[in-house]
Amino acid sequence: MVDATRRPPSVDTILGMPAVAGIQDLFGRRLVKEAVRDVVRRHSTVDWTTGKGPALVETFCRRRMESGPRRVFNLTGTVLHTNLGRAPLSPAAIEAMMRVASGASALEYDLATGRRGNRAADVGHRLQRLTGAESALVVNNNAAAIMLLLNTLALRRQVPVSRGELVEIGGAFRMPAIMARAGARMVEVGTTNRTHLADYEEALGPGTGLLLKVHTSNYVIEGFTSAVEEAELARLARDHGVPFAVDLGSGALVDFSRWGLPREPVVAEVVAHGADLVTFSGDKLLGGPQAGIVVGRADLVGRMAANPMLRAMRPDKMTLAALDATLALYEDPDSLPRTLPGLSLLTRSAADIAREARDLESDLASALAPAFTAEVVPLESQIGSGAQPVTTLASAGFAIRPAASGRGSDRNLRELAAALRRLPRPVIGSLRGRTLFLDLRCLDDSDTFRAGLRELERP
Repeated sequence: MVDATRRPPSVDTILGMPAVAGIQDLFGRRLVKEAVRDVVRRHSTVDWTTGKGPALVETFCRRRMESGPRRVFNLTGTVLHTNLGRAPLSPAAIEAMMRVASGASALEYDLATGRRGNRAADVGHRLQRLTGAESALVVNNNAAAIMLLLNTLALRRQVPVSRGELVEIGGAFRMPAIMARAGARMVEVGTTNRTHLADYEEALGPGTGLLLKVHTSNYVIEGFTSAVEEAELARLARDHGVPFAVDLGSGALVDFSRWGLPREPVVAEVVAHGADLVTFSGDKLLGGPQAGIVVGRADLVGRMAANPMLRAMRPDKMTLAALDATLALYEDPDSLPRTLPGLSLLTRSAADIAREARDLESDLASALAPAFTAEVVPLESQIGSGAQPVTTLASAGFAIRPAASGRGSDRNLRELAAALRRLPRPVIGSLRGRTLFLDLRCLDDSDTFRAGLRELERP
């Protein structure tokens, strides 16, 4: 007989083993055959007479069959992490998506008249109530909202914008590039750190399409600075007969400072200050799905809705359902820390997070020993997605370090971070220097986290 621990059986022999045959019933022969070959190639000495070989085959198949982005533990310390999906949706939003996804829905059908309707009518009415704007429009993200706004109102026309507001958002998308692609002619005014009302006034002329103000949410200029308030720009634009638009980026619908968080501009306040149009995101501070939202004057929103580009930017039924359900939560703002998951995470106390860390400390230490140590430490979280970039929130978590310094310790720490990412529910931390930090502010299932540690592969 062949010693299976020294030389693997043939692929056909392995496929005929009862344990592997059972896996074929779940995933089919073709995928299991590919899995067996992969396991044999990577684990030449695996024992097929025990459950180890078949277990690796099943793991390969399950990971291959996983669809879409995998759910992970965001322990980076950044709550609204762009690379990790930004704001978590509320149960109400998830239920709304499932409801419209499972069958026919009145997406573009007016139940009152029996005729074709506006797909975003319900969401639009709710946005009007929450912001005080005359009208609203929803597209697939805020970059699309800005693109549509500029292309509609400033095609081949000039748009004065402060040099200090020429932001770059995630993925190297820059405001000047978006303006150029939209067909607008950007006119830089002022300086990087100081822009005055007179700078805008000097830039206005017959070729001006609109005035644009961009909220610098993803960076801060401190020191000798000056910026023009929305109300002043609104009056200037009105006196010269041009629209005034504000890109708020994250776009808070309520003042989060009431819960001890840093204050962000509130959409309703910007509308009240005279902005003709305001654009913002749905999946940042608002706490909903990815979407770009425009609120403002009915005539200008109507012109944007008539732009043929809108069809390439419109959201689907599940996005609209989730957004409407999220906005419905704002009808009762006092309950938001309980009903809006993103806000719940942002308002967690450092003491509560530290208690959870201490509860998990022994499990993590056992999983990492003897190669690494895990210490409960105070940490600083950040909001993320461009909101309050220099403001941090007191938090807590783990500092993981190699038990012994020396050659190879840095590599071992990187391998540990990779091993954590290979868990059934991957754990994403923050590797800084010779320490791997796990900030527990966003840990939403400690039992699953604890169970995952038992499957951790030692580097």
